[in-house]
Amino acid sequence: MPVKTIQVCLTGSRHAETLMRTAVPLARAHNAHLVGVHTIEALVVYPGIAMHIPDQAYGAFNQSQADEAAEIGKIFEDCCRNEDFPHEWRLLRAEAVSAAERIVESARAADLIIMAHADSTSDRFDQRNVQERVIRESGRPVIVVPLDYDGPPVGNRILLGWSNSREAARAAHDVVSVAMPGADVDVVHVGPPVLDELTDFDALAVASMYARHGLKASVTHREAGGSDIAPLLNTAAHETGADMIATGAFGHSRIHDFVVGSVTWSLLRDAELPVLFSG
Repeated sequence: MPVKTIQVCLTGSRHAETLMRTAVPLARAHNAHLVGVHTIEALVVYPGIAMHIPDQAYGAFNQSQADEAAEIGKIFEDCCRNEDFPHEWRLLRAEAVSAAERIVESARAADLIIMAHADSTSDRFDQRNVQERVIRESGRPVIVVPLDYDGPPVGNRILLGWSNSREAARAAHDVVSVAMPGADVDVVHVGPPVLDELTDFDALAVASMYARHGLKASVTHREAGGSDIAPLLNTAAHETGADMIATGAFGHSRIHDFVVGSVTWSLLRDAELPVLFSG
């Protein structure tokens, strides 16, 4: 399915321009409707806590929210001003729910979501772990962009981290929607050494699928040196000159991820390139 609606989640002004440098070329290439989303935080007062909040405090809080929203909205409009694709600025009020819930609700109508890495120094409390929530709950592919990333536009050379799983299959087909015409796709299968390449039928079948879409695909194997696959994918992406990594996300339960670890969490934390996550 072609990408015709892209939602870029501009949670703060600090990384808004970085996200727009990824979102605008994608919207331009696909002539997609670009939706910029920012949430206004609600000032929650818990009834069990006996305290008085002066009107000045409410006013200052609301004004600070309005000022940041105006700054982010200006960045969005400035980046889209000279473009031909349609664009839309949405200011969502969190009210009694979290920013993550509002973003998830809005994301379900989009073909693709673009977000920034978590930033513990600037993210609001109600935005913590918003990337995980959107990946797990929106049902949409999510590109997460490193903070202050200044690399090339995504979609011309993509590295797919492949495994024979539902999530990886989702990622493989989401790549077709995002990839530029004639793009290179490196299907990287991480696992034990393969003595006969023809025995890895599933990865070869994915490469053949890409070829039928006009993409140039290759299949390679990488032997995992430890339990964490994320550094290996990062290294392979740099060696092949990839502009984006694509992978299935959160293929196990939260308990498994907490005890054993998760490739998804490692990439969310340490990836040096934009990563397309499909859950």
